Amino acid sequence: MSTFESAVVWTALPYVSFILLVVGLIWRYRNDQFGWTSRSSQWHESAILRWSSPLFHFGILLVALGHFMGLVIPNTWTQAAGIPEHVYHLMAVIPGSIAGLMTLVGMVGLLYRRLVVKSVRLATTANDKLMYVLLVVPVCLGAWATLSTQVLGGAGGGYDYRETISPWFRSIFALSPAPELMADVPMVFKLHIVAGLVLFAIWPFTRLVHVVSAPVGYVTRPYVVYRSREGATSTVRPRRGWQPVHTQGTGNQGADDLAPSQGA
Repeated sequence: MSTFESAVVWTALPYVSFILLVVGLIWRYRNDQFGWTSRSSQWHESAILRWSSPLFHFGILLVALGHFMGLVIPNTWTQAAGIPEHVYHLMAVIPGSIAGLMTLVGMVGLLYRRLVVKSVRLATTANDKLMYVLLVVPVCLGAWATLSTQVLGGAGGGYDYRETISPWFRSIFALSPAPELMADVPMVFKLHIVAGLVLFAIWPFTRLVHVVSAPVGYVTRPYVVYRSREGATSTVRPRRGWQPVHTQGTGNQGADDLAPSQGA
């Protein structure tokens, strides 16, 4: 492994990425709360969205949970809990593959919808296009890494990332980075990690900010009551032209007593 890769990719890049993530979210929350939204396009099209969005979101949540378990929890903990390595491998690969498939199918549906439905395509900004590219790349690389090394890795049980990638990841947060652990990691895993770090870096500046929003107050907030204005739902067309204004007194109603009707 070169000095550049060790110092920049596996030491500096993670810190830059996570600092941009945290500081960017704070800045965005303080300065752009009205833009803190996923900018739903449901009113443009809902048939494809109805199945692709749940597939993608539930799938990506399960994938994120699997990453957390694999990267944060040391293998010594699972062994101490009485879970053999091959059992953990099956627990990770089978549900992880299902979650990855859900994510891919949902993502394909969302991309198809955004490209094919004209109104949704016109509502897509340049920022959205960049976000989609930087989201698709790590998802596809992660799926390929799982398929090529874990599912099709042979009888050896695939690549044991908990001996290299996981300790390296934890060393970043322990402020004692160990880039040498990444020296012999398969290239597809390296590309997946770099793509993920870049995604985290741009996260606060895209619509992905809605992921870190929890609708805690939703269950206790009062109902939103919608009332129509008086006459707004009337089926009678308003009168056009001029009509007399009824005033007090018995005097004759002349030209000065005329006023435009409500519908004029």
